[in-house]
Amino acid sequence: MTDVRLRHGRASLAVSFFVQGVTFALLVTRIPAIQDRYGISDGLLPAFLAAVPILAGVSSVVTEKLVATVRPGLILRWIQPVVLLALLGVGAGSELWQVALALGAFGLSVGGLDASMNMMGVSLQRAYGRSIMLGFHAAYSLGGIIGASAAWAGAHWHLSLLVSYLPAVALLLPLALAASRWYVDREPAAPGAGQEDAAAGSSGVAFKLLLPLCLVMACAYIGDSTVANWSAKYLQDVLGSSEQLATVPYNVYMVTTLLGRAMGDHGVRRFGAAAVVRAGTVLAAAGFAVVAAAPGAWTGMAGFTLLGFGLCVIVPQTFAAAGRLFPGGSDAAIARLNIFNYVGFLVGSPLVGTLGDAWSYRGAMLVPMALVLVTLVYARSFGSGGARYGGGHERPRVVDVGRGGYEV
Repeated sequence: MTDVRLRHGRASLAVSFFVQGVTFALLVTRIPAIQDRYGISDGLLPAFLAAVPILAGVSSVVTEKLVATVRPGLILRWIQPVVLLALLGVGAGSELWQVALALGAFGLSVGGLDASMNMMGVSLQRAYGRSIMLGFHAAYSLGGIIGASAAWAGAHWHLSLLVSYLPAVALLLPLALAASRWYVDREPAAPGAGQEDAAAGSSGVAFKLLLPLCLVMACAYIGDSTVANWSAKYLQDVLGSSEQLATVPYNVYMVTTLLGRAMGDHGVRRFGAAAVVRAGTVLAAAGFAVVAAAPGAWTGMAGFTLLGFGLCVIVPQTFAAAGRLFPGGSDAAIARLNIFNYVGFLVGSPLVGTLGDAWSYRGAMLVPMALVLVTLVYARSFGSGGARYGGGHERPRVVDVGRGGYEV
């Protein structure tokens, strides 16, 4: 395969990560508006919000089965438009059953999208022979910043959900479809090979190897969901900031995740994946400690800044580590690992909220700190050397990856 095809494949996959970052941010940052539009009660809202990651987890399991016979790129090519149309459906309805249907479609499609995107990212990283995974997640962070900014503009100008979502979908849908023409993907496995890989990935021995990474993934997303759901409330209610200042920490967090991921691949190439993950874990734990002990809002802001730089490297490197652990069945391993993304989201927000109400929100911040530190225990799962492939060194270009090479 030529270097040009690899570069096109890398750029097209980065576009998909970017589009998903925008899409997800447009949904989650307008939850209050969604609740108001459809008259969803405070008691019913958690059920709606929990349904999305639960259905996404189911979809990730289904994707694990599908990739035994269908290339991940084909799944991604057709499922990303479904995610975008589901977002549009959230904004277009007027009845409770309509938003329930749209959110259900979003959850079922987004699990397959997340799984297939990361499968392709790991495969391309193997083809490059060096760390590029963080760059894809940097594109996601950039999309998240743009999506959150667009959502803020919609709320500021009191635009309806449909008016907010329609231009975004109109721009992103053709962009995603056009980019999908240049996906670089593996060939379908030989008959029976996919089933053998799936069986290997499901075996007790394989899951025992994957389990540490599953725990790391869940703990990282508990930390991430804590920032997403509680940073504004914490800054305002605990640290006494103004309402306007309380909106800043999550934006700062997103910017620092973008910066950290943009630089992270260079760090992995130079120091190795395990060293970068250890450093990120220590930074994230320090961030939570600063937030918990902060005497005022600006110190708390500094803590959330550290959190962004720390947490941003863990998730992409966890996917990459799964690909290295299971080179013959990485797709199945990543689909299974992706489920714990949603486990972390389901656990994180209610965990901090319950502890905050029963104990204190300062004390509650120490719990995700302790959970993130679990990563240090399992750092060896990320490899003792660099994120490298082949004969102990990084290769600038590779064409013999996988069982059957790559095709669009």
